[in-house]
Amino acid sequence: MGHLRIALQVRKEHQLVAKYSKREFWLRAVSFLDHIVSSEGIEVDLKITKVVKNWPRPLNPTEIRSFLGLAEYNGRFVEGSSSTAYRLTTLTQKKVKSEWSEACERGFKN
Repeated sequence: MGHLRIALQVRKEHQLVAKYSKREFWLRAVSFLDHIVSSEGIEVDLKITKVVKNWPRPLNPTEIRSFLGLAEYNGRFVEGSSSTAYRLTTLTQKKVKSEWSEACERGFKN
């Protein structure tokens, strides 16, 4: 409550305007950069989890990199994500022939 009072006082002193419809107070959780921040900690937003689960199978190294970028950004919330990413990362190497193996399929689906 004290921090809110200070913030509103500073706004008033500097004659800053704020749109009342965009202000919310006393929220238990806030969505920020595809994460949910609360007193419990930081969690990945479920809508991102759905995006990753519904991602179509990548067909070339560029698509694999795109998928890995999204998956690795949220990787700290997924147990074993680094070993899964390793299987797919090998397909992006230029000197390695790209063959989608059963291990790659398991890594992509997990």
